Amino acid sequence: MTHILAIDQGTTSSRAILFDETLKITAIAQEEFDQHYPASGWVEHEASDLWTTTAATCRGVIEKAEIGAGDIAAIGITNQRETTVVWDAETGHAVHRAIVWQDRRTSALCQELKAAGHEEMVTDRTGLLLDPYFSSTKLKVILDEVDPDRSKARAGKLLFGTVDTFLIWKLTGGKVHATDATNACRTMLYDTFKGRWSSSICELLDIPMEMLPEVRDSAGDFGVTRSDLFGREIPILGVAGDQQAATIGQACFKPGMLKSTYGTGCFALLNTGDTPVRSENRLLTTVAYQLNGTPTYALEGSIFIAGAVVQWLRDGLKIIREAKETQPLAERADDAQNVVLVPAFTGLGAPYWNAECRGAIFGLTRNSGPEEFARAALESVGYQTRDLLDAMRADWQGENAADTLRVDGGMSASDWAMQFLADIIGANVDRPDVLETTAMGAAWLAGMQAGIYPDQQGFADMWQLDRKFEPAMDKMRREEKYAAWQRAVAAAQGF
Repeated sequence: MTHILAIDQGTTSSRAILFDETLKITAIAQEEFDQHYPASGWVEHEASDLWTTTAATCRGVIEKAEIGAGDIAAIGITNQRETTVVWDAETGHAVHRAIVWQDRRTSALCQELKAAGHEEMVTDRTGLLLDPYFSSTKLKVILDEVDPDRSKARAGKLLFGTVDTFLIWKLTGGKVHATDATNACRTMLYDTFKGRWSSSICELLDIPMEMLPEVRDSAGDFGVTRSDLFGREIPILGVAGDQQAATIGQACFKPGMLKSTYGTGCFALLNTGDTPVRSENRLLTTVAYQLNGTPTYALEGSIFIAGAVVQWLRDGLKIIREAKETQPLAERADDAQNVVLVPAFTGLGAPYWNAECRGAIFGLTRNSGPEEFARAALESVGYQTRDLLDAMRADWQGENAADTLRVDGGMSASDWAMQFLADIIGANVDRPDVLETTAMGAAWLAGMQAGIYPDQQGFADMWQLDRKFEPAMDKMRREEKYAAWQRAVAAAQGF
């Protein structure tokens, strides 16, 4: 048994990746699924799509690699976080479409809870802010619709889970209802500091605790798959939310190490060690990973729109056909123009947390065209990352705090974007040789637990650099450009 199967269940597709005993990728299978937008600001998935595409890609990657289930030692799962699923405990069928992390339908509810003075208690327990982003208010609106008196939930007939929990339930044939600490801490129901579900928040939102999964370590026993799925039972030994899995995959095991993943959004995590740091700058306190019953904490900043801004250039403005076209366009942009794009298409994330703000563009001239729009789009991701890093440096003064940023995700392949990122944050940006860091993190958790892969230090020694981007922009120019960004954000929020 020389392979580990990593399940990477994302926002727009499900993927299965096989890693060999040296952590090299053997094969990848991927399937996209439909996105549902029933109202403005609402985003849903059919939970059945999440399951069927996951099962299909797992079978597909085994066939593609021309191996058998007997060659797979364990499965690791990583998943889109905060997305909320409620299903019938007897049938295993979801009773409502999954409400996706991007969904903003509970904005008014969150505002009501803030106005009633509950945010301080919620932040004190969870390390999070009262925002529609997290699972708990999504769960409340599902229950209000399908089980208004909560009788089914209290009787154990309805179960709640983030996507990892739902997949574990389906993979094990309903034998295991569990999650790991990294996913639990994103629900806004979990006491991040005491390591247990918060009865206070469950009571506030009228969520029966009977429907919540058991919380386990990120590397541990999550049961075995049904034998009929892949030909034999395979143990599930690793689970982590996608951003924490990327932190692990980037080997950010020491306090002060920082990674940023550029996918649809951008998520930066700073390892703060065994001490949770309560942010004074509207960042989130989260569990980076939990091993042997001991959590390692992180500060997290979330940007809602990163790679999605390039999709907007393609699908909205139709000025590019493929994402890779943005780099040559940006290189040809007129340096005399200072076009600034604030991509707040679904509100602003950290450190602003303004759900009502919308996108805006500033500094347009008669000569502004596709080149300037492309550059402004790529620069917006760098500016937003600097917002996060400045807040992190203010919150955590530890040694080597954010002096090097490890990057991954689709946009990290753009040399132009990564050089601008280094320039605007004034720090080195390291891109690894393997960009599949999220799946690798899940694979390492499972493989380490199975005894195939080395411990943390051994895994960290395997990390390899593809390219280092060093800041080359004049400091005065850097601060002028960042000040223009700050003015643009203030104006967008004012509008």
